[in-house]
Amino acid sequence: MASEPSSGHTNLYRFVRRWLANPPGHHHHHLRRSASTGISTTYPARIIPRCPTSPPSSAQDGGGGRERLRDATMVLDVEGALLRSSSPSSSTFFPYLMLVAVEAGSFLRGFILLCVHLAASCLAPLLPEEARLRATVMACFFGLQERKVARVARATLPKHFLEDVGMEGHEAARAAKRVVAVSRAIPRVLVRPFLEDYLGFDAVVGREVKVVRGFYVGLLGKMMGEGRLGLEEDLDDGAPADMVGFGSGSGCSSSHGHHHLFSRCKEIYLVTPEEKRKWSPLPRDQYPKPLIFHDGRLAFRPTPEATLAMFLWLPFSLPLTIFRTFIFVTLPYPISVAIGSIAGVRTRVINPPVSNNTTTTPTGHAKPGDHQQPDDDRPKNTTGRLYVCNHRTLLDPIYISAMLNKKVSAVTYSVSRLTEWISPIPTIRLTRDRDEDRRRMERALQRGDLVVCPEGTTCREPYLLRFSPLSLELVDEVHLVALVNWSGMFYGNSTGRCKWLDSFYYFMNPRPAYDVQFMEKMPTRMVVDGKTCESKHVANMVQGEIGRVLGFECTKFTREKKYLALAGNKGVVDANQ
Repeated sequence: MASEPSSGHTNLYRFVRRWLANPPGHHHHHLRRSASTGISTTYPARIIPRCPTSPPSSAQDGGGGRERLRDATMVLDVEGALLRSSSPSSSTFFPYLMLVAVEAGSFLRGFILLCVHLAASCLAPLLPEEARLRATVMACFFGLQERKVARVARATLPKHFLEDVGMEGHEAARAAKRVVAVSRAIPRVLVRPFLEDYLGFDAVVGREVKVVRGFYVGLLGKMMGEGRLGLEEDLDDGAPADMVGFGSGSGCSSSHGHHHLFSRCKEIYLVTPEEKRKWSPLPRDQYPKPLIFHDGRLAFRPTPEATLAMFLWLPFSLPLTIFRTFIFVTLPYPISVAIGSIAGVRTRVINPPVSNNTTTTPTGHAKPGDHQQPDDDRPKNTTGRLYVCNHRTLLDPIYISAMLNKKVSAVTYSVSRLTEWISPIPTIRLTRDRDEDRRRMERALQRGDLVVCPEGTTCREPYLLRFSPLSLELVDEVHLVALVNWSGMFYGNSTGRCKWLDSFYYFMNPRPAYDVQFMEKMPTRMVVDGKTCESKHVANMVQGEIGRVLGFECTKFTREKKYLALAGNKGVVDANQ
């Protein structure tokens, strides 16, 4: 049974509730500001100039380390103590605003935001940091739909935040019992999904952007958080003596960085800019939640310099993508691949087939010493080869066809009519009706070779989604192909409404690249320990073999789960787009 709250708990509850309920300025006379750090505090807080998990440099720094944080509630400055690239300047949050401007708006909005940022930077000696922040937020948010911004915050920004998290700051936050994150500059709507869903923080406090009837007006409001909905309860179990602050010495003294939650901390750890520059990025294998799905067109971190380079490249990329698409659609493969390499499209084939222009009837024999195949229940009348590959972009079957130097067919699902029309190879549209899809693929195999992507959707990260077993039931053996691609500026896949632009975006990259690796064929009719393997088990084996060659991790995620996570639908695209 829960015990009655102590007096310390009650005082903390009343303080947080009073602070969050009062307008800014109504409680400032209760606070005392530290002259050296700029942090307001009602207690004689002990300022410790180091990371909480770093060894103390002197006896005065205090000790305890992880043991001290084990039962503590940490008030964490997101920009100052979590993100590596943070600084007091507006360049800290510019990449995230640019992602919102481009992904939820357009490239025109992104260009306007870049111009506003450059102008504000030039006027930095005349304009305070708060004015520059409000100007860039206005240029980013004005007129955007609330639901579009929420989708970008959920599907696009977590990847860029994770790549910017410092390993040392994350270790300190993970050592604490509870974490209340305070975002001084980045609007709360952008940072909250990442901090709660990926890092598991208990509460997020940040500045809100005004919304009127579902559209942002771009006005930056006051600090808001989970307080009126439960922040008091989140902090109620932690007495003031158990609250620890963690921030940056330079960031906490900025003009917009008055963190009143720090006033309840008896100890405040401040990381110095010199120490923070030595922080390491958080390794992928230490992510609290694996980053498997993410969306958005921009494949780079849009810093002001990188964004300027992108806009300088755009006028050249538009005619270049049309030229690259034209040569791959109209010219024979040997000529198109050669011209494409001159135009910057790099293609590498590994273990090319010995004979590309012949088809063979499946032999039905497994490798000696591996598995055995049953002699009954074999598919009939299949003359073509079935190529099974992982799915990176819509161009996967075209690259396989080019490396084979012959026409093959490819199955598609929920792609636009324009994509099918410009495809240089025949396409077979699936319906997601198992019996009908089986008949369509059988007819395609009777006419020739067929390429199938059993994942059903693309995956950008080094993961493989669950393989559908349907295509493996049609033949006695499959030819495995492992694919890897690189996009330095734009992603060639998406979950948005303009999927018909996917291949064009891929060819807009300065130097797009593909690796096509042909693997040994694999039987689909196997007997292991005297039992015939079901098709779903064979699909798992095929997935595991391709994952082993690529070094990718196999998952059980499906197309439906991906689209529900990123787009809020099941991935059905209007064919007329």
